[in-house]
Amino acid sequence: MQPFILFCATQSHMTARLKLTGMTKAYGRMRANDAVSLEVKPGEIHAVLGENGAGKSTLMKMIYGVTAPDHGVIEWNGQAVTIKSPKDARALGIGMVFQHFSLFETLTVVENIALAMDGHIPMDELSKRIVEVSEQYGLPIAPQRLVHHLSVGERQRVEIVRCLLQKPKLLIMDEPTSVLTPQAVETLFHTLRQLAAEGCSIVYISHKLDEIQSLCDRATVLRHGQVTGECSPKNETVEHLAQMMIGQTLPQFEHRHGPLGEVRLQVNQLSVQTDDPFGVSLADVSFSVHSGEILGIAGISGNGQAELLAALSGERTSAPSMVHMLGQDAGHLRPMHRRQLGLGLCFVPEERLGKGAVPAMSLVDNTLLTAYSSEEGMLNKGMMQKQVIRDFAKRCISRFKVKCDGPDAVASSLSGGNLQKFIMGREIMLAPALMVVAQPTWGVDVGAAAFLRQQLLDLAAQGVAIVLLSEELEEIFQVADRIAVLAQGRLSPAVMIDSTTPDQIGVWMSGLFDAGTSRAPSDSQGHQVNVA
Repeated sequence: MQPFILFCATQSHMTARLKLTGMTKAYGRMRANDAVSLEVKPGEIHAVLGENGAGKSTLMKMIYGVTAPDHGVIEWNGQAVTIKSPKDARALGIGMVFQHFSLFETLTVVENIALAMDGHIPMDELSKRIVEVSEQYGLPIAPQRLVHHLSVGERQRVEIVRCLLQKPKLLIMDEPTSVLTPQAVETLFHTLRQLAAEGCSIVYISHKLDEIQSLCDRATVLRHGQVTGECSPKNETVEHLAQMMIGQTLPQFEHRHGPLGEVRLQVNQLSVQTDDPFGVSLADVSFSVHSGEILGIAGISGNGQAELLAALSGERTSAPSMVHMLGQDAGHLRPMHRRQLGLGLCFVPEERLGKGAVPAMSLVDNTLLTAYSSEEGMLNKGMMQKQVIRDFAKRCISRFKVKCDGPDAVASSLSGGNLQKFIMGREIMLAPALMVVAQPTWGVDVGAAAFLRQQLLDLAAQGVAIVLLSEELEEIFQVADRIAVLAQGRLSPAVMIDSTTPDQIGVWMSGLFDAGTSRAPSDSQGHQVNVA
């Protein structure tokens, strides 16, 4: 650690590795960045904070050459430079891990990484380097695996390893831990501190303020596209950092527990054989969810979450009785028919671009994707009622505070957090009886995350049964009534939140639980209880 201490002591006297002055970018009437200035020293880990739509990702894309600024100057090691493309950025030594993955789904991991490498590297040699780097940094990935078979967390690993292979002098990380487990986050932080000690500058974007406190040396705060403050995160409280970001204190969660109703979802010894040679098959998964409760399912990415989501949504069918939903055997039903059961199933997938929304379509058209069969009257004798659809989209934008250019804005033009708010809002407004939600606050700022989690609590109070799959233990412990863990395709017993701890759940995430029958003893209400 001594070299790191000496490096930090002299850091303030060094020429900035990156200096931005007056960076401005507008999209129509909206100014994403308005005269933004900041500088990053060699060996510094510099946070850029801001709520969704504050302009963070746009600023990073200008640094990386994806987007051209309207005005402003970029200086690299004291010299003004023009970065016209990511290739120019990489030539300078700038690497970037994007919030939205830039991967071709039909290609393998090694093929995707090869496309981003400057210069030809034989595939066998590149595969070997991928394995070495991924193991060195605790982010294991299989080079020959097809990307469309990877979970969101595994895709994040590919993005990070691809960037680390280029040995950057400035590393930009846009929400790199949004779908990583706590253990993987610690491993990544160790790597980033090691890179900084070797002189690499890091620009770090995250809505997880405890991460900012732990990792970053300095922070620049953006609000509405402008710099509104700077601070040393280690000297600030999480509450004050949140207030700097969103301009107000964080709301407190309001739990309103009512009596539980009937079982809305019963999964009975669900076994699903994966088609992916690198995937995880489900083995005798059993659980139930009552009206008025939230069951949280935790687990390390790639342990069967994708397979379970497919089985619950209807993308993957099973024997009819394996999934009993809203009073009917539904294992054999496809997604459309499951949504039409009773008052309906609503589903929020973990992949917001591609599954949750079509990137090139407007928010109006994306509304129709899942709401067409609702009681809103969006279809009349098979004909689209465009004004009804538009009104629904406008109400969703307003109620969930989605920052966009109106209902005709294409999905891909929204920031990740704002698109997530729209997708969540669309499903919540359909008033479901049963809701399956995966990674509901991925990439969402702290204020919006608190708002969305409160929406889930409110739905449960209204009698909705909710299955919440999340890799953020904090999220599950904040809102769920019970928690179970998925590990290697097996599901642990479901236990009451107040009878367990994050440490115990962390042990279960490694597969150390007794799931011989995937059931635990039940209390008088049919809830499985903790016997540890």
